Amino acid sequence: MSTGSGTRYADCLTGSWLAERMAVDPLRIEAMRRDGELIAVREPEERDWRYPAWQFEDWKPRRGVVRIVAAARDAGLDPARLYELMTGRLGLLGDRRLADLLGEGRDDEVVEAIRRG
Repeated sequence: MSTGSGTRYADCLTGSWLAERMAVDPLRIEAMRRDGELIAVREPEERDWRYPAWQFEDWKPRRGVVRIVAAARDAGLDPARLYELMTGRLGLLGDRRLADLLGEGRDDEVVEAIRRG
């Protein structure tokens, strides 16, 4: 798995690696990102987008991803802030994250949390 150079987005896949894994053209991955079908982040000094692995199940975007991206855009959140919300701890004592709720199919809760920013 290609995760890129930095540790900030260590759980993310490069677009080219993801395209190969999903057996689609890399331009399709880019189009999916632009269309709000995938969550993607990048370091300020980098050109390439990175795609968090937790948004996929069997190499397909989880069903809540489109709603999450739409909620983030509506709330004026940039991709880096969305990533922070998705990967940050939910409580003071636990290790649970919104990304974990997404994996459990609890999309409504994730969308509501994103709307609150």
